[in-house]
Amino acid sequence: MGQGHVAGTLKNALASGQVAHAFLFTGPRGVGKTTCARILAKILNCENRTPEFEACNECSSCKSFNESASFNIIELDAASNNSVEHIRALTEQVRFQPQQGKYKVFIIDEVHMLSNQAFNAFLKTLEEPPPYAIFILATTEKHKIIPTILSRCQIFDFRRITVADTVAHLKSICAQEHIEAEEDALHIIAQKADGALRDALSIFDRITSGAGRKITYDAVIENLNVLDYDYFFQITDALLAEDAASTMNHFDEILRKGFDPEVFILGLAEHLRNVLVCKDSATLGLLEVGENLRERYKQQAALAPSSFLLTAMNLANDCDINFKMARHKRLHVEMALLKMCHIGRAVKGAELEKKTPDLRGTAAPAVEKRPEQPVIQAISSHATPPPTIAPPASSVRELSNAQILTSKDMVDVRKGLRQGSMKLESIPMKLDAFDQLVEEEEIHRASLESRLTLENARTEWHAYAAMLESNLVRIALTNAELRLEDKLLKAIVGTTIEQNNVKGEMARLMEILRKRLHDNALKIEVILDEQKKAEQEQQQAARVVRPLTNREKLDKMRESNPMVEELIRRFDLKSGEG
Repeated sequence: MGQGHVAGTLKNALASGQVAHAFLFTGPRGVGKTTCARILAKILNCENRTPEFEACNECSSCKSFNESASFNIIELDAASNNSVEHIRALTEQVRFQPQQGKYKVFIIDEVHMLSNQAFNAFLKTLEEPPPYAIFILATTEKHKIIPTILSRCQIFDFRRITVADTVAHLKSICAQEHIEAEEDALHIIAQKADGALRDALSIFDRITSGAGRKITYDAVIENLNVLDYDYFFQITDALLAEDAASTMNHFDEILRKGFDPEVFILGLAEHLRNVLVCKDSATLGLLEVGENLRERYKQQAALAPSSFLLTAMNLANDCDINFKMARHKRLHVEMALLKMCHIGRAVKGAELEKKTPDLRGTAAPAVEKRPEQPVIQAISSHATPPPTIAPPASSVRELSNAQILTSKDMVDVRKGLRQGSMKLESIPMKLDAFDQLVEEEEIHRASLESRLTLENARTEWHAYAAMLESNLVRIALTNAELRLEDKLLKAIVGTTIEQNNVKGEMARLMEILRKRLHDNALKIEVILDEQKKAEQEQQQAARVVRPLTNREKLDKMRESNPMVEELIRRFDLKSGEG
């Protein structure tokens, strides 16, 4: 099942009569390596093969194999029989010809578990086997087998069983056992098996023992503790509608049912991926679900923009990567869900920012200067409002039908202008209010212009240094001499250690300075002043104290205490060089 490339090659070898003396079946667990080895051994000794090179199941060799009474097929589990003695016992059996049939087949399972001594003992037999001996080795870890063994085997790589093949095999079992099963339930079992048919059969046996002769989707997800697809469809609908409350309630319901937050975020990422592959008919084949779910995925894919799906998948992936480091697991996932809720607004804001022209440097419209007065008073001073232009649909808040702006509207207008979601020329207002807004916007733009000066850079530089915990790095930044040349900030240091310490903080420091000085063109260069370095080395050398001689010590004592001379004279001490 699912290994057609292996079966086809082996059938061609049987048809041509060119059967190798050693095979190596390698691949993931549960994909049929040992089963295929047994089937091949049965076909090799079959006396009446079918035209499709299948066993007849009628000859004496096939019957003895079916009854597990064949003496021509010897199996060895290398996981528990991996010593030299076990291999020697195997090679002793190679000496005896088959009692019935043409070949004597030796199947060694988990061959990578053999020790190096056992491999060496087996090598000579594998290199020069008798014509009736065939060895079939099976392993999940081909890289652990020594090259001299690999070079003497025909290697067949077994693939993981696809979900479609697993479902088809489970359907055939259900037909034979007269079991009624929903297709969505079989798909869940196949996906849970993760490419291993043996695992799928084990799960199927467990389900049938509990559910009986009727296997439903609800029984499978309850037995396997799998999150229902409905949760992911509902949460995705809530995310598309930017309904944060519904999203949080669905997530809370999932947690109350005992599911782990990490399992949920992984399931949501897979669901978003399935919706994305439904956007294009060319990738629809990548969706491994039943027909009913396939239609639901198509319907949701028609409503979900690709930009939303890609961004949400990226947020889910980041949430999964950082999940183990998060101390508050639930809050970590909830933050990711809330960010997903605001994807639509973020995308619209980015599109509006691209479409909105840059008004910096353009002349303000010529208007009649009037005395400054409050907004409400300026609006009420006109009996008849002037003609207005309707605000764009992307306004922060839908303005009222009035021809003039209230004070609350002015607050929203200022916010919309700052965020780029409104244009100045499309706002209905009196001339006085228009002048006031133009003046405010000019002041706001001026505040966002570059603050890059040497004084400002030095202030922010030392403020960053004061926040550091490392004394060495803080001293290195404080001692650095700053010079500004256009957009290049040079930090001149006197030692190599200071240079390395400053370079270690340069990436983070540059990011902070660019943000606080409003200039993304700022660059930082750390320069080692050779002259300053030499001066510091000289000062350090000068600070090295030479040991004093005895005479110099005595002179120092005489200078500090005159009584030392009296002491020398009274006790007739030698005051010479010694």
